[in-house]
Amino acid sequence: MHELQPVVDYLKNNELILATAESCTAGLIAARLAEVSGSGAVMECGYVVYAVEAKREMLGVSQRTIDEFGLTSEEVAREMALGALKNCGAGITLANTGLAEADGELDGTLCFACAMLVDGEPRVVSETIKFPGERNEVREQAARHALLSVERYVARLRNPFENH
Repeated sequence: MHELQPVVDYLKNNELILATAESCTAGLIAARLAEVSGSGAVMECGYVVYAVEAKREMLGVSQRTIDEFGLTSEEVAREMALGALKNCGAGITLANTGLAEADGELDGTLCFACAMLVDGEPRVVSETIKFPGERNEVREQAARHALLSVERYVARLRNPFENH
């Protein structure tokens, strides 16, 4: 069985259709999910948005947020996730932005966000994780982390005042 099969099963069982909004992972989240049998039933679309202009134009990330918090920030990831949720028919979105290869402290730092409608209102959760390794190792770890976090993210979105 594929390591990510439980993610597909969870999405199916909860009638959730996923879209991704990826910067640092450049489509790896969607690609890794697509490797799993049955994933076509739970995938809507994927945005790959490296450039600032793409984040702004395709997902509605505000320039003010980028200027104030930087491209590698939970705030940008949150706006990416909410923009994807607004722009497509998915019921849940995963987004990330970060630096898989950088000099200094931010090397390997990725910001993740997950958004979905709860009682008709958009909600979003986010987190920042630092991964060890070379560029593509970081990207692979990040894609897996995002997918393996779906159930935890959904629990946080549905019950924001409980510890998860």
